[in-house]
Amino acid sequence: MQQPALNRKIKPFQLVALIFFTVSGGPYGLEQLLAYAGNHAAILILLITPLLWDVPAIFTVMELNCMMPVTGGYYKWVKHALGTRWGFYEGWWTWIYTFVDLAIYPVLFVGYASFFFPGIEAYRIPVCLCIIWASAGLNILGIVPVGRVALFLSAAVLSPLIVLYVMAIYKHGGSLTIPHQTLHGLSFPSFGMSLYFVMWNCLGWDNITTYAEEVEKPVRSYLRATFIAFALVMVIYFFAVAVAIQAGIGHQLFFDKGFPALGELVGGHWLGAILAAGGMASSLGIYAAVLLSVSRVPKAMAADGLLPKKLNILHSRFRTPYVSIVLCSLVVSFMILWPLAELLIIDVTVYGAGLSLEYISLIRLRISEPDTKRPFKIPLSTAGLCIAALLPFGVYFIALGGAFASEGGGVKAALFAIAVLSTAELFWQVVCWRKPHFRRHR
Repeated sequence: MQQPALNRKIKPFQLVALIFFTVSGGPYGLEQLLAYAGNHAAILILLITPLLWDVPAIFTVMELNCMMPVTGGYYKWVKHALGTRWGFYEGWWTWIYTFVDLAIYPVLFVGYASFFFPGIEAYRIPVCLCIIWASAGLNILGIVPVGRVALFLSAAVLSPLIVLYVMAIYKHGGSLTIPHQTLHGLSFPSFGMSLYFVMWNCLGWDNITTYAEEVEKPVRSYLRATFIAFALVMVIYFFAVAVAIQAGIGHQLFFDKGFPALGELVGGHWLGAILAAGGMASSLGIYAAVLLSVSRVPKAMAADGLLPKKLNILHSRFRTPYVSIVLCSLVVSFMILWPLAELLIIDVTVYGAGLSLEYISLIRLRISEPDTKRPFKIPLSTAGLCIAALLPFGVYFIALGGAFASEGGGVKAALFAIAVLSTAELFWQVVCWRKPHFRRHR
């Protein structure tokens, strides 16, 4: 028997914490930006990219979610707007992208934990597996426990950062000095990789909608929580990169050792230690929040007959899609073997393809259902939406081009991501072979 709705729904302030961790979790992971963009382009790329990449996505997600605040989120929107086939593509792509995304955070946890335990890298895989399966257990308990843990971890992430910012500004006479920002002299591969790092640190706005039916007053709660979280993320990112530039930390040192090294430079070993602890908390919080969102997608697809019915089974006590959670955790357990930089390229490339279907769905619904109630509506005409959608597409293809132009594993990762995207059609044909009635769907 299902629990009363009130007992399983989270409140708006918990939603802010979940959104914060789903799309950001703090600036941990931005360290590589300076290595690629340098002091004279990092801030510019950091501020411009979210305006072109995130803002269109946020507004699109808010309008679609206000129309259809349902479990399954983006999968349901695309299926409703474009048909079952494209809904399957959306669910499949975003499911795969989230496997890749999830695999990044246990690896980051080990990196920050090495500040306290220098030899932990030798035990990277066992530690990562512990994180994966502990988070699976937490998610099986339900959205409310995950929301409470996210709220606690938010404080653990933000507190050290506030100390860092205050000390850095005080140390430099109460001000931050930002060098002149320009893209002049920045190579195309470096520019592309810089975009990838910023895009990765700002993606996932659609993921927060997959559990909309488990949120109190979802339409109003999502509107407020999303814009609060976006403002919080951008302020944190700006100060983090500005402090790193002003402190004069070596780019390679920042790349290798991250914010703990910056903390040691600004305030000493104790500040480095609490920033390392903050990085560990960030990795744990992001992992739990993203797993929460992705586990609802296969459940919704299974309910529609597109995936095995077992993925739709709910836990008898906690009413959570525990089979889906366990399956996701199994796949991520293998993905942790990939190098971090290559995971990031695969992650953003596959995510961008799924996001493109959401833009197309928004435009299609404006045309086919102009009179449907929209508590929130983007103040643009259909033609305006088409033009606005070109902005994130432009950023996406520039970043992808930069990956192909780069040396090392960038090309391999980009090609793998494209191959992964092509598997959606393969598995759609498998679905149609097993259930021929789906061939009649659009």
